[in-house]
Amino acid sequence: MTERGRPRGFDRAEALRRAMETFWEHGYEGTSIGDLTAVLGIRPPSLYAAFGSKEALFREAVALYEEREGEPTLRAMCDAPTAVAGIEALLRANVVAYTDPEKPSGCMIVLAATTYTPSTAGIRDFLAEQRRASTAEVRDRLARGQADGDVPPGADIDALAAFVSSVQFGMSLQARDGATRQELSTVVDQAMVALDRSARPTA
Repeated sequence: MTERGRPRGFDRAEALRRAMETFWEHGYEGTSIGDLTAVLGIRPPSLYAAFGSKEALFREAVALYEEREGEPTLRAMCDAPTAVAGIEALLRANVVAYTDPEKPSGCMIVLAATTYTPSTAGIRDFLAEQRRASTAEVRDRLARGQADGDVPPGADIDALAAFVSSVQFGMSLQARDGATRQELSTVVDQAMVALDRSARPTA
C-alpha cells in the first residue's frame, strides 16, 4: 500500500539523491522547499511524509554524500602504505571529485552552509562537526604513520592535519569558483612539498 502522503511509484532513494545534489549545488539556505519539491517531482505533503522536514532531509543528504563521495577518498588515504602517500592520495582524489563535470563542483560539507541565520545555526554546527571529523581522520592517519615509523615522532600531527584540511577546504572553494583540475593539481603539488618537509623522516 502506498504510504499516506506519498505518490504511487515514489522512489525514496532516488529522491534523496536528487535532494543531495540540489543542496550540494545551492546550499541549505539557497534551497527552498519549492526547489526541492520541483526537483523531486512531489508536493510538500509528500516531502514531509517521506523525510519529515527540510533539515531532516538535509541531514540524510549529507549522510548519503559522505557514503558516496567521502568514503572513497578516505579509503584512498587509509589504504596507502604510508601516511604521506595516503594524504597525497586523499588530496588527488578530491581534486578529481571536486572537478567532476557530472556533479556539482567542490565539497558539499564545505559549501552547503557558508551562510546561516539564527534558525539554521544547527545546520552550521552540524557541518562544522563533519569538517572536524574529517580533520580528525587525517590526524589519525598521521598518528598511525608515527606508530609505523614513516612520520617523525616529533612531527606536530595536529598542525599537519589542520594544514591538510585547510588545503582541502580551500580547493573546494576554488573548484566552485571555476578552478580547473590542472590548477588544483598544482596546489596539491605545492602542499606535498610542504608536507614532505615536516612529515617524512629524514634519511
